Amino acid sequence: MRLPGRGSFPRVDDHLVEPEVTRDEIIGGRRVIAMPANPPHANQQSDLDYVLRAHVAPGYVTAADLLTRLDEDSDFASDACTYKEGIDPATGTRYLEEIAFEVVSEQTERDVTEKAVRMQRRGVRRIFSIAVKGQRRVSEWSPERQGWRPLAADSLIEDPSLVAPLEVAALLDAAVADNAVVEALAAKGNPAIRMRETTARSEGKAEGKAEGRAEGKAEGKAEGILNLLKARGVAVSEAQRQEIFRCYDLDRLDQWLVRAMLASSVDEITSET
Repeated sequence: MRLPGRGSFPRVDDHLVEPEVTRDEIIGGRRVIAMPANPPHANQQSDLDYVLRAHVAPGYVTAADLLTRLDEDSDFASDACTYKEGIDPATGTRYLEEIAFEVVSEQTERDVTEKAVRMQRRGVRRIFSIAVKGQRRVSEWSPERQGWRPLAADSLIEDPSLVAPLEVAALLDAAVADNAVVEALAAKGNPAIRMRETTARSEGKAEGKAEGRAEGKAEGKAEGILNLLKARGVAVSEAQRQEIFRCYDLDRLDQWLVRAMLASSVDEITSET
């Protein structure tokens, strides 16, 4: 396949190595063994897959360790990626990755950078690295600089393949990741989350109505106390009136009502002694 300005490329699934049989990858003609990961790489990749899957937009899919033929001399996989679902009519095979993520632990800087160069040259729109040793950080490959650009933890990754902006902090902090997943699923209109929201609203309305009924009863009892005191000629200051009206304890108001039948002052009614 020939792309304007990018030369000729093999099909993405025309592999130099055997997928799911060998652990080999080929980067620029160099054979590299892609070994199974230890923590913290393995943990970070699991968290990455979790967050990315929730954020994928309709019409796109996510994949982990998706082997891709990048050029004549390269056949390797990113740790996680998004790409369009379906078949690319221009090639008769799956679509090329849109965005790709590489977890960096034991991998050499040379390999990570060379992968980014070849992915970008092939047409992968955006490439990110997540460093998990020492100072944890997320960086994005800059085609203009031909180098990695660190991203602030409070920045967002916005992309057509994502249903909602992905917080960089969600790639570094498990608690933020959980919140980001919930927000992404809500943005997709997830039925379970919608049901929870509907239930919460219904319960809130029911509680509001119950509270309103209780407040109405309290106000009615307070008015009864004040009317009784007025009929008996007992003086009531504005502060005392507010004290009676601000009480929502129905049992206490009943007690005050009984006292109001005989008391000669409001203090005798509201005193707790």
